[in-house]
Amino acid sequence: MNCWRLTDGRHIHYRQAGRGAPLVLLHGWSLSSAVFDEALHALRDSFTVLVPDLPGHGLSSPANDYRLTALADDLNHWMAGLGLQEVRLLGWSLGGQIALRMAGSGRERLSRLLLVAATPRFLQGPDWPYGLAATQLRVLQRGLNRRPAETLADFFDSQFGDQEIGDGRRRQLRCTVSAAAFPPQPEALREGLKLLAENDLRSELLEVNLPVLVQQGGNDTITPEAAGRYLADNLPQAHLFLQPGLGHAPFLSRPESSVERWRRFCLS
Repeated sequence: MNCWRLTDGRHIHYRQAGRGAPLVLLHGWSLSSAVFDEALHALRDSFTVLVPDLPGHGLSSPANDYRLTALADDLNHWMAGLGLQEVRLLGWSLGGQIALRMAGSGRERLSRLLLVAATPRFLQGPDWPYGLAATQLRVLQRGLNRRPAETLADFFDSQFGDQEIGDGRRRQLRCTVSAAAFPPQPEALREGLKLLAENDLRSELLEVNLPVLVQQGGNDTITPEAAGRYLADNLPQAHLFLQPGLGHAPFLSRPESSVERWRRFCLS
């Protein structure tokens, strides 16, 4: 792991491998950079792959402010400190929302955007049926307070359908990339859920004037297929990569096809 010191003394820890144009991968809520370990090794022959632990996750310092703009600013400062330009930026789930905000605030550094199982709004609303019900979020919040380890394990398992991956693969992922392997800070979990409940990025999509690949699993129960289609339809330069039968983490259940599609898009 590498470490970058922010101006306020906090640290961003990140994995790095390879040579070539920079490709930055942002993980989702409750996990860490370990979730992209297979992708890092598969893509290092084509890119300099950098995978940070989000603030409060993995080995990175907690955030001073867990609002979306503050998290995006931390990562923009990290990229600026490393001198990264022409960045291919991939965000998965919560990382996708951070990437969308970065595409507005730090777009001069970006050349491509990849959104995996992302959504402009996680919670359902009167004009947004393509998200989680508020009751589901409250159940998750209560679970974190009463039985955090079991709740995080259940949430990790919910990212895959019953037949999407085999038992051996599921056990491997639980041991190597789940929250049990790299526990996040409790505050990051609580504030992350608050962030997901509050943010609505639909009004910002037209400002993302970059080529975008939207990868979506057809059986995703966390960010439904319709949310991915909405992104693809409302981002000015977006293409949809739909994978029927897959859930919220298609790059873990079908790593070869995911990585190859990312590579082609980033090199196009």
